[in-house]
Amino acid sequence: MSNKSSFIEEKILPIASALAGNKYLIAIKDGLAINIPLIIAGSIFMIIASFPIDAWGAFLDNAGISTYLWKGVSSSFGLTGLVASFAIARSLAKNNGVDGVSAGVINLSAYITVTPFIKAEVGGSGFPVTYLGSKGLFVAIILALINASIFTWFIKNNIKITLPDSVPPAVAKSFSALIPGIVIISLWLIVYALIDLSAFEHIHQIIMAVLGKPLGFLGGSLFGTLIAVALNSLFWFCGIHGGSVVGSVMGPIWLMNTDANRLANEAGQALPNIITSPFMDNFVWMGGGGATLGLVIVLALIARSKKSSKITKTMAPLTLTPGIFNINEPAMFGIPIVMNVALLIPFIIVPMVNAVICYFAMSTGIVPLTIGASIPWTMPPILSGFLATGSIKGSILQAVCLVVDIVIYYVFYMMVEKQNLKDESGER
Repeated sequence: MSNKSSFIEEKILPIASALAGNKYLIAIKDGLAINIPLIIAGSIFMIIASFPIDAWGAFLDNAGISTYLWKGVSSSFGLTGLVASFAIARSLAKNNGVDGVSAGVINLSAYITVTPFIKAEVGGSGFPVTYLGSKGLFVAIILALINASIFTWFIKNNIKITLPDSVPPAVAKSFSALIPGIVIISLWLIVYALIDLSAFEHIHQIIMAVLGKPLGFLGGSLFGTLIAVALNSLFWFCGIHGGSVVGSVMGPIWLMNTDANRLANEAGQALPNIITSPFMDNFVWMGGGGATLGLVIVLALIARSKKSSKITKTMAPLTLTPGIFNINEPAMFGIPIVMNVALLIPFIIVPMVNAVICYFAMSTGIVPLTIGASIPWTMPPILSGFLATGSIKGSILQAVCLVVDIVIYYVFYMMVEKQNLKDESGER
């Protein structure tokens, strides 16, 4: 045990800490988090529009309400790429100690610059809705990281217009951003022109070919998912927020898969993706990272015995209620799970088992795929399974996984409980 702990502290913890503190990953995580209200709002409209009752659907169609509900979905969920282009650049620039709003606005302009317009036959042009949403995420992220870094370099090297102190701060910031803004937008305008003259249509097509397909395969495959799940648990075990680190890399892919299912659901087509954000949040990570809802239920069951340890009796009520709502920080640091080698194996294995069971159930058609609605991560299991899939089968699948999780965690936690009792009795 001590050798394993030393290896983790000396080899793994420094790597985990470096990744958790990486300013680029933090910017991506914070930038994508800005989209959460839009995603949840759009998901509510979607659940209402596609609720699995035929009479309800017919009523919405006959009353002409469905069209407006789906409009609400597209006007919220469908803006993730555009919002991310501003928010990620703003976050990175702010972390670099410069004006985040100016950097975000400039990157938003650059994002629109590299995206082709739709030309109407009678004149005028428009912005393609396709790249406002998740299909534009890769370009939004790349441009945000590059442009925020360029903006930071200009400002910190004093290559800017400086106005007297008597000028209002808002005006002064606008003029400070003028030179880097012109350079950045001009740069991407040149890039757009060069691509437009080439065999490619636009930068979104290039990025999807170079990064989208490989990363999409990784994020959409069971193998890639199991790696992500294992890393998430390992980071959490080291005391690092695994969801932040893994989510900043895999989150955009899972979000794109979710949006693809949303568009297919809206069009009445077959859903294309098994692994989506709701698949991970509501089926794999029930109770939070490590799928710890099974563990806190085990504590609650053991605590009912008069012979249970004091730590188990104390932590059971403190961890169960938050765990039901997928909040597991009390369990992480109270049981504890962090740096507790005795619980490392189930902490990694349990969510991986959930992923395998759910992937098999959905790939074989036993359980419907997630419909593209993003369910709030605090939604309790059983209910979230129904909302995510639009079927009671989703709830049953969660219940099956939960039983398996309880069995696995029970076996390992009983070893911890024996040690707790020894420690409390003073035995060595």
